[in-house]
Amino acid sequence: MNKTFLIQQLENIENPTRENRLRVANLVIDNKILFKHLLEIVFEYDNKLSIKAAWVLEFVCAEKLDWLAPHLTQFTNNISKVKFGSAVRPVSKICEFLAKKYTSKNTSIIKTEINKKHVTTIIEAGFDWLIGEHKVAVKVFSMEFLFLFGKNHNWVHEELQLIIQQNMINESAAYQARGKKILSWINKK
Repeated sequence: MNKTFLIQQLENIENPTRENRLRVANLVIDNKILFKHLLEIVFEYDNKLSIKAAWVLEFVCAEKLDWLAPHLTQFTNNISKVKFGSAVRPVSKICEFLAKKYTSKNTSIIKTEINKKHVTTIIEAGFDWLIGEHKVAVKVFSMEFLFLFGKNHNWVHEELQLIIQQNMINESAAYQARGKKILSWINKK
């Protein structure tokens, strides 16, 4: 199995149903060699196939986030360059997975391998997504991981609070609900 095989599988995803995404994700999970190829395709910014690859990568990372550890520099260096909105959503969700693992009390390879530059790059992307023209899911995931990373960087909570308060009036009900929850967490610390 190689990159060509993976491309064929991604092209065969006719619509983004969970079943279709999971089918290809399971192929990658069963054949770890495909993971690096999947990551490469996600970051082929002008390739519409990158959207399907991002959908699949989210599912793979939900199960095998530690596989991303050796690729953290590649991942973080490229997240802000993803331009298709349908690819930004799963990438922002993976950033949330990373933040949860990073701030967890449990040890993990992610905690060991993630460095200050990786975290800073994810934080910067999160703020860009939060203030940019993105769908609510991207903004909600960004709020979540910014809050988590902010536990170790106080300035993040200050900025996050300010942005949420400024944008709540003009955003959707989902944004407002998550914004209120995040603000309450910030105020409890």
